[in-house]
This record gives sequence, structure tokens and C-alpha cells, in this order.
Amino acid sequence: VQLQASGGGLVQPGGSLRLSCAASGFTLDYSAIGWFRQTPENEREGVSCISSHDGSTKYADSVKGRFTVSKDNGDNTVYLQMNGLKPEDTAVYYCALDQRGLFSIISTGCSIQIADFGSWGQGTQVTVSS
Repeated sequence: VQLQASGGGLVQPGGSLRLSCAASGFTLDYSAIGWFRQTPENEREGVSCISSHDGSTKYADSVKGRFTVSKDNGDNTVYLQMNGLKPEDTAVYYCALDQRGLFSIISTGCSIQIADFGSWGQGTQVTVSS
């Protein structure tokens, strides 16, 4: 099981980026993927998640209305479209696989609680600065 995040970069405030999380070694069809971010000063925090079985999503309050998570089961990839970026969005962004069973995911929806995740991918740096 491997996850690889990519697509980060330097962008001006108000700009956009699309992050990708490519999965290998398993299928996204019956899983949930979460996006997280971390700065040197702060603990890792949950940003968004998506359940592949029904496409349901969740977002942290800080990114609601600006970020959109989506999936392409054919490409086995999850995307995070980030619009209206702010300097406080600067962080290393990670994707990870929800380790809970499918029944839990279906019952409660996807999660952005770090404790529910494993198989962390290598992060991608997002820097928002003028």
C-alpha cells in the first residue's frame, strides 16, 4: 500500500493549486482517503476526506468553501482542489488511507481524525506568499 502526494508549489494569495494523491497496491473503490497538513509550528491537522463508495466528503472549517476533494477511481487517484489560497494554508500536505473497516466508513462517513489513518504518503509543500 502506497500513497504519493504531489502538485504542491508556490502560489500567490488568492491563487489555486490542485494536489494529487496517487494510490498503488490497493483500490480506492472501497476505501476512504484523507488530506492533512502540517507546519513546523503546528501539529498535523485534518483538512478533508472522501469516501470512495459514495463520494461523501468532509472539510475542516478553515477550508470549507475553498477546497474541494474528489476522486477518480479509474486512475486510482484522489484530488484536492484548493482555491482562494491564503498564507495560513502554507504547509506540507499529506494524504493517508483510513484504516477503519468499510463498515465503519459507511456508518460514520469519512474521517479527518489523524488516529484513524495510516499508510501516510510523502507530503508535498504548499507555500502561499506574495
